[in-house]
Amino acid sequence: MGRIFEVRKSTMFARWDRMAKQFTRIGKEIAIAVKAGGPDPATNPALRRCFANAKGVGMPKDRVEAAIKRAQGKDMTNYEEVIYEGYAPHGIAVLVETATDNPTRTVANVRMHFRKGDGSLGTSGSVAFTFHRMGEFKIKNEGQDLEELELDMIDHGLQEIGEDEEGNIVLRTEYDDFGTMAKALEDKGITPISSELTRIPTTTVELPEEQAKEVLELVDRLEQDEDVQKVYHNLK
Repeated sequence: MGRIFEVRKSTMFARWDRMAKQFTRIGKEIAIAVKAGGPDPATNPALRRCFANAKGVGMPKDRVEAAIKRAQGKDMTNYEEVIYEGYAPHGIAVLVETATDNPTRTVANVRMHFRKGDGSLGTSGSVAFTFHRMGEFKIKNEGQDLEELELDMIDHGLQEIGEDEEGNIVLRTEYDDFGTMAKALEDKGITPISSELTRIPTTTVELPEEQAKEVLELVDRLEQDEDVQKVYHNLK
């Protein structure tokens, strides 16, 4: 009985940690969106996207409202979006998106994570070409006909359609068509579970299980950093 409780407790804490990280990430995205386009979601598409993502991860409404108020306050934190590039063990390309109020601290931490994970921090442009920036929308699978949905959305910039591991429908567009697709879904009364700009590797590398584990340990180390928003890699 004690052992089962310990396992459950460990799983529960891990889930709380993930939620806390997601809430922090979205809070920073809200701050950046409000600073760039104001606090009114009706005129700020980026903020509307933040709202949808907050709902998708179960972020409480009061935390969303608090993040908006903080972004409007005199003592608001000014976050700078900085991208770092490097290599994980075995030559796997890694791209790290951050939102930071202290780039000096962030680059030192990112460099440390790469070093401790047997990787190396590279220069700007060293691996960015390995990834294709796209818009990605996830919507709940309610038995929709994927072929019909594809035909409906192809004129709005749809490039790829499929399902993720959880069975949600995934729609991808070119970076420049992100707003067009968001508007098309809104016009059709479809509320995405999440919508974001993402980076898809143009080629992937397959590694043996033990080597892949080393890569994922570095990715996990980076993702746990408070300044890191997203980590992309080309491990298959």
